Amino acid sequence: MSICPKNRTSRARRDSRRANWKMSAPNLIKCTKCGELTMSHRVCKNCGSYNKREVISQSEKAN
Repeated sequence: MSICPKNRTSRARRDSRRANWKMSAPNLIKCTKCGELTMSHRVCKNCGSYNKREVISQSEKAN
């Protein structure tokens, strides 16, 4: 196996291969407590709850 390719890759073939590198928008869900949009499997930044439980108390969040 050699390092140098045997044939030149055309611009169309190269660019069509690179066309799938776009970023996708994050999948957002509504928080079950406050209804704020958050990422799934993360603590809500608005109310501090995860899986219908309060993980971060509001007094800790205020500090």
